[in-house]
Amino acid sequence: MQFKKTIPEDEALKKIRHYCGYQERCHSEVKDKLYSFGLYKKQVETILSSLIEDNFLNEERFAIQYAGGKFRMKHWGRKKIEYELRQKNVSSFCIKLGLKEIPPQDYADCLNRLATTKWTSLEGEQHFSRLAKTQAYLMQKGYESALIQKELQSLSGKK
Repeated sequence: MQFKKTIPEDEALKKIRHYCGYQERCHSEVKDKLYSFGLYKKQVETILSSLIEDNFLNEERFAIQYAGGKFRMKHWGRKKIEYELRQKNVSSFCIKLGLKEIPPQDYADCLNRLATTKWTSLEGEQHFSRLAKTQAYLMQKGYESALIQKELQSLSGKK
C-alpha cells in the first residue's frame, strides 16, 4: 500500500497562493486542492482563512467573474451559469450577485443571435423540427423557457 506524501503547511500555503493568484477560484476548488496536498482538516481551514484575510479568495468576486466569463465566452444562459455555480457550492447570495452583472440587453442580444444562427442553419428542415431543434439548443445553453418561446415566435413569424 502506498501512502500519499504530505507537504508542509508553509509550502502548501505558497503553492495555493500561486493557484489562487493565477485565476479566480471558489472555496470548494481550493479546499479540494489543499486536501490533494495531503493536509488535514484543521490545516486546510487555517490556510483557507488566511487566503480569505489576504484577499486571495473571495467568493463574490469569483461568482461575478465566472458568470461574466461563461456568458461572454461560451454564451451560456442564466440557468446554466446558476447550475454550475451551485455545483461549486457557491452561496445563493453570491450567485445572484454574479448573475446581476450580466447586462439584460446583452443577454437578449445574445439569445437572439444564437437563436437566429441555429434557425438559419436548419433551413432545409420542416417547420416543427426546426422549432424543436432550436428550442433544445437554447435550453441546453441554459436560457429560460419563456424567453426562448418569445424568440421562437418572432423567428417563425419572420419566415
